[in-house]
Amino acid sequence: MADVLPFQAEVKQLLDLVVHSLYSDREIFLRELVSNASDAIDRARFMELSRSDLRKVGDGSEGADTEASVRIWSDKDNGTITIRDTGVGLTREQAVEHLGTIAKSGTRAFAAALKERGTSPEGLIGQFGVGFYASFMVAHRVVVESLSAEPDSEPVRWASDGGGEFTVEVGSRTVRGTDVILHVRSECAEFLDDGRLREIVEKHSDFLQYPVYVGEPGKEERVNQTQALWTRSPKEVTDDEYRSFYTHISHDYMAPLGWVHITTEAPLEFQSVLFFPEKRPFDLDHPEVKRGLRLYQRRVMVLDNADQFLPRYLRFVRGVVDAPEVQLNVSREILQNTPVITTIKKQLVKRVLRRLKEISREDDVVWTKFWENFGGTLKEGVAEDTDNKDQLIPLLRFRSTAEVPAPVDGAAVNPALGWRSLTDYKVSMKDGQDTIWYLTGLDLGRMKANPQLERFRKKGWEVLLLSDPVDEWVVMNLSEFEGTPVKSVARGDLPDDDEDPIAEEARKVAEPFLTWLGTELTGQVGEVRSSKRLTDSPAVLVDGEWGVSANLERILRSARQDAPKAQRTLEVNPEHALVRRLVALHAEGKTEDAGQIGRLLLDYAQLAEGHVEDAPGFAGRLAALMGKAAG
Repeated sequence: MADVLPFQAEVKQLLDLVVHSLYSDREIFLRELVSNASDAIDRARFMELSRSDLRKVGDGSEGADTEASVRIWSDKDNGTITIRDTGVGLTREQAVEHLGTIAKSGTRAFAAALKERGTSPEGLIGQFGVGFYASFMVAHRVVVESLSAEPDSEPVRWASDGGGEFTVEVGSRTVRGTDVILHVRSECAEFLDDGRLREIVEKHSDFLQYPVYVGEPGKEERVNQTQALWTRSPKEVTDDEYRSFYTHISHDYMAPLGWVHITTEAPLEFQSVLFFPEKRPFDLDHPEVKRGLRLYQRRVMVLDNADQFLPRYLRFVRGVVDAPEVQLNVSREILQNTPVITTIKKQLVKRVLRRLKEISREDDVVWTKFWENFGGTLKEGVAEDTDNKDQLIPLLRFRSTAEVPAPVDGAAVNPALGWRSLTDYKVSMKDGQDTIWYLTGLDLGRMKANPQLERFRKKGWEVLLLSDPVDEWVVMNLSEFEGTPVKSVARGDLPDDDEDPIAEEARKVAEPFLTWLGTELTGQVGEVRSSKRLTDSPAVLVDGEWGVSANLERILRSARQDAPKAQRTLEVNPEHALVRRLVALHAEGKTEDAGQIGRLLLDYAQLAEGHVEDAPGFAGRLAALMGKAAG
């Protein structure tokens, strides 16, 4: 006859919390029950090391399972799901104590006992105690049939409908282990499908060390992987195994460009395998898409996108981290922000950047593939991660004004050609050059034709062309590289450079005109001055030494963000024929003609950058000038 016993005080309220509030997804019930089953097998193994009198797996019974395993099957006719293990089992007293008390965990108590004996409880998962009660999220009745490994114990049958009481009686199981039988609610009938059960096991329990089978007895199939790859020594894992593992966890049909395998025991224990994809996901920059690593604890996945372990600029990295010491809430669904996470994050970032540095040095072709897909994302770290900025800067690659050599004798073009690191730039610097120069913009073709490059092209000085919007934030945090200043060709006045007497004379002659033109253009430019940049063009616009650049202003405004107006200077080439004529007109007192054509210098400079602020006025001024020329 069954004994009817009450649950722990206020258990009804606690069960309501577990069933309706603690877990965010009903499928978690299977993760918890499989984890408990795995722990039961672990506990049996630990006990067998010191005791020889325990019941063995199968006990020689005909047809009994002799493999340490977890088996799951559904019975649609009766509306049940069974989770069977060959673990340590339960005595009657344990069933009452462990299943009748919320948050009472046999696994936790066993782990504490092992620690007292100086033995590490490595591998134990279900130490939270409430996982079993996730059963009631999908079941209106739960039955547990169990036989303990203790040699003199009787089988026990525990049952409850999740109300205020449960029953305990002699069970029918004849071999060691436990069956948890769920009588499934009608609204949860989806879980009676073996395909759905396989999907949940693959998602959460794919790397348990014991086989997990799904399907009716005699027709079951093993679902989980043989071994969690991250628990093995990196020296034992082949490249093909890494590639296969990446495909398995990412569902990416393309092999990764590289990976890093991390195993640490001090100052804390965690394992991780991280991969660098070959192709950029189309939604990599969508802020609503949550990205992160798969977080496991003792080979059980607890979070699918744990984004606390890597900074956002490494969001392209795929992989897993198994961190038993990370503290979770009782449902194992929310990370607690602790120093442990901070420590793991620092270690992961350090190892990722070290591996990326190795790849960048080992293979230009592979690194170029990576850079063209993820370089823009990686560059965000220069502005965001001051602790690792010095490790990131050598990884940067840029286009530049350097000539790309043509392939010889029909040879394939090296895709790395045309991409320049700051180290490459320094090696190529000309005699007398003491600065790394760059130009920012949004159109690479237009940048190459920018008048601001004329003096540098004449000298044969290379200029880096930064056409990615994020580059503006990069250069804000990049004032020097290995002791060499990094400056914009479009900012401030350039230093004097062995000016010849003719050029110096032209500057002096043009000065009155430029001062007058500056007054005429008040409010449109901050200053008009002679240019040290130009050799061929009549005029160019440059940014002030400090403050927001015109390119950054355009980026912010296109993103509908407030941006201060860039204070710009109109530089004029005093040796250009057009400017000489304007200087002469001004000297002759023909200020009306000089003013009208002088305003076209500003139009020209804006047009060279790809836009004209006063398009109707420009058209009118151009038409008037053409009319005079025709007359």
